[in-house]
Amino acid sequence: MRAVSPSEVTRADDQAVREELERTWADRPGFIGWLSTTDHKRIGLRYMITAFTFFLLGGLNAGLMRLQLSRPENDFLGPDAYNQIFTVHGTTMMFLFAVPMMHAIGLYFVPLMVGARNVAYPRMNAFGYWVYLIGCLLLYAGLFTNTGPDAGWFSYVPLAGPEYSPGKRSDVWAQTITFTEIAGLIAAVEIIVTVFKHRAPGMSLNRIPLFVWAMLVMSFMTIYAMPWIASASLFLASDRLIGTHFFNPAEGGDALLWQHLFWFFGHPEVYIIFIPATGLVSQLVSAFTRREVFGYTAMVLANISQGFLAFGLWVHHMFTTTVPQLGSSFFTATSAMIAIPAGIQIFCWIATIWLGVPRFRVAFLFVLGFVIVFVTGGLSGVMIASVPFDTQVHDTYFIVAHFHYVLLGSLFPFFGALYYWFPKLTGRMLSERLGKWHFALFFIGVNVTFFPMHFLGFAGMPRRVYTYIAETGWGDLNLVASAGAVVIVSSVGVLLVNVLRSLGSGAPAPDDPWEAESLEWATASPPPSYAFVHIPVVEGRSALWDRSAQRPVVTGLRTNVRDTLVTTLVDAIPDSRHYDPRPTTKPLLAAIGIGVTFIALMFTPWGLPVGSVVVLIGMIAWAWPDRRSYAEQVAYEGHA
Repeated sequence: MRAVSPSEVTRADDQAVREELERTWADRPGFIGWLSTTDHKRIGLRYMITAFTFFLLGGLNAGLMRLQLSRPENDFLGPDAYNQIFTVHGTTMMFLFAVPMMHAIGLYFVPLMVGARNVAYPRMNAFGYWVYLIGCLLLYAGLFTNTGPDAGWFSYVPLAGPEYSPGKRSDVWAQTITFTEIAGLIAAVEIIVTVFKHRAPGMSLNRIPLFVWAMLVMSFMTIYAMPWIASASLFLASDRLIGTHFFNPAEGGDALLWQHLFWFFGHPEVYIIFIPATGLVSQLVSAFTRREVFGYTAMVLANISQGFLAFGLWVHHMFTTTVPQLGSSFFTATSAMIAIPAGIQIFCWIATIWLGVPRFRVAFLFVLGFVIVFVTGGLSGVMIASVPFDTQVHDTYFIVAHFHYVLLGSLFPFFGALYYWFPKLTGRMLSERLGKWHFALFFIGVNVTFFPMHFLGFAGMPRRVYTYIAETGWGDLNLVASAGAVVIVSSVGVLLVNVLRSLGSGAPAPDDPWEAESLEWATASPPPSYAFVHIPVVEGRSALWDRSAQRPVVTGLRTNVRDTLVTTLVDAIPDSRHYDPRPTTKPLLAAIGIGVTFIALMFTPWGLPVGSVVVLIGMIAWAWPDRRSYAEQVAYEGHA
């Protein structure tokens, strides 16, 4: 392997290389090819479409809730249906949409942004998607068969325990969490190894794009946070199905243990969503101001510090429990302290905009909307970090307003990134005119829906109630909030129209319509299966802006097998070549085995031995090489 300038490669040679790479990296044709793909781009896009589909379903649940609460003593939904809908809504938005969507964006774009041809473990990547899909389908199969979970997206015990929740509703929730957490952990491992070992030559750690840094921090947080909720859901399932007593005080268990386990995951999860959103904002600010983000090192350290501090906040969800007041004071301090790195990031973005020449395209408008909405949510977050204030507003609609401002604030960068990267995904441009309508309606809708909830909380309206009497005086503000929800739905409708129109007749996109700085724009739009004809050599922090006239690339990787480059951890010096395995349906078979095991366990302990056999068969099939892959591997190792 060596670096050469493109002038040393003739156009005819280049075309021959493209054709051979396409034959080598292309998926099988037809439905089997769709099932067997291990291309990170196809799997990432599949994650995005699935997560966005469930976002729409979760939004439909939210619309039904707002319709029920729009006037006092409404009988549109009964208490049982309402409990199922609000539980599935929260579970969908947190476990099926927000975190998987951020992972999906990372799985698609991180390899392109670091100059890799695929993720580190492509078959495991496919396996993670199928497991995630099984979890999504399980949750909504429960809802549509009147077996949807009804104890809240946090599934507090003893309400979710066997005594107060007979039947299978809480079991559906627990197993859904198991599936989504397996998928999340797999995605995190994929991103970490890809970033550390598959970066393009020259992309040392101090040249990694800020979005990649954000995804790296998020992935480490995922590995440390998600085992806690996975363990908690396993303990809950054990209490319910085989008679253990992890959360039963009468038998030596502790119901408060659930809250500690859940929120040790639950509050870092907020930053697992937020930190990638900050990375998206950095990419958008840089692209639409035509300058590098001010304070690169400060931005990276801010993300890392948020990742650390996020694990010291969980007890601020439990200030009204029996936690000692001295202990609560430390969590109050940490809850206020975590606003500091967020403030550093906002000031760095403002400085970048001030020093650059901003282009007010739709994607950039969503950046401005994010700053306004997220700062509003952050200010109320600092308020509830105070124990006396939190004691007054705990479990009221003030809390609902706060976390929706934070979470929907993180949705603004996602929409901005959609307008920014849609040309890369599809080769088409989204309409700027419809995009401005989408932004305006969404910004207005979010504020009209959730700002009145602060006052509902001050007026004493509790969370999770399905109705209320007129004498409370809550009716007018609830009607305003429900009207705002209609505006949000309208904004998403405009987005769908924009996407569908653009897919059919949108303006063709050039390879780099924004003249951006990162490597994903160095390849065609949409990217070919092999991503890069020649792996680029990075010469600066802004890979496309800092290129020399000769623009060196790496040669020496073979084109007749799936050859990928492995580089050193710190300085990204070429170290070795790695064989990328061929597409296969074996990850799907293994995922089906996992699905059979955990779903069968909801009904009988025999599900474990029976399902384990299915899983074992799937894993053996996964590890067993087919003839073509084996021949390629032998030939590859002989020439490596």
